[in-house]
Amino acid sequence: MLTEQHVLELLHKMKDPFLHKTFKETEGIEEVSIKEEKKHVSVKLAIAKTNTAEQMQLQQELVAALKQLGAVTVGLRFSQLPEETIAKYQPTSEERPSLLSENSKTKFLAIASGKGGVGKSTVTVNTAVALARLGKKVGIIDADIYGFSVPDMMGVEERPKLKGNKIIPVERFGVQIMSMGFFVEDNSPVVWRGPRLGKMLKSFFKEVVWDDLDYLLLDLPPGTGDVALDVHNLIPSSKELIVTTPHPTAAFVAARAGQMAIDTDHEILGIIENMSYFESKVTGEKEYVFGKGGGDKLADVLHTSVIGRLSLQQPFEEEGVFAPSVYQEEHPNGKEYLEIAQKILDEM
Repeated sequence: MLTEQHVLELLHKMKDPFLHKTFKETEGIEEVSIKEEKKHVSVKLAIAKTNTAEQMQLQQELVAALKQLGAVTVGLRFSQLPEETIAKYQPTSEERPSLLSENSKTKFLAIASGKGGVGKSTVTVNTAVALARLGKKVGIIDADIYGFSVPDMMGVEERPKLKGNKIIPVERFGVQIMSMGFFVEDNSPVVWRGPRLGKMLKSFFKEVVWDDLDYLLLDLPPGTGDVALDVHNLIPSSKELIVTTPHPTAAFVAARAGQMAIDTDHEILGIIENMSYFESKVTGEKEYVFGKGGGDKLADVLHTSVIGRLSLQQPFEEEGVFAPSVYQEEHPNGKEYLEIAQKILDEM
């Protein structure tokens, strides 16, 4: 039978992700209760920093450990430790500069769209992979907090690991990746409000051990909401790509995302027109499923140019390789992404 003592024994051994001291040492265990008939365990812990990626990692580990003990459902709450406790155990070693520090040499490229469903995340993933194929050190922050999809698109099945009080990003296809999707259990919906999301985004920049990146791509949420605005304000030096389809409505709403970039002093590098056409394998003819001209019209409105047009097709099937949205280097779209990546390098 699962008892409160069993839970306490587990918690006593686990460590605060920032102070690297056990919860017994920090006296961070504030509440433990068990509903035996439902096998539900409720735990409240005090940690050094709340609403961070480290908290989400700890939450994931706790849920897994408590279920292994016999819990069916788990409820977790977090509060902040007293300042004197944090000061007592605060690490004194000098931390590695973050991506947002003045000494950072990383260049930022945000990928935006006016609406969902135009392939913005697909463009982000394949542009990052293409830059890596050209020999650059590349990372992605999946800043589309509510609609995170980058890990699944790249076929990432592992989770980030902790190194001290920092997070090590997952790497695939030569691209380092950080996403809210790594810290959500069973694809659960994210119900956080703006301030908590803002803290989470900042932790992706400041509390992740990125490996001397040349370029960091940010997959922004579609539209012009709070999260997109937070990212724009957080990295004023970022350049931007705007993704649309040829459809007039998609181009119309994408203009708003482009205007946000302009209003926040971000330079627009160009327009990516996704799903430009479908080419028949039988006849070789191009069918313009979503019409024509949306990308060019958007480029005119934003005083920029179309730097890439992607056809509507799937990556090649590869036995033993799961990456549903990554185009191979020899794929027609893979070649197009290499050209887009080279244009980005030339511009940045």
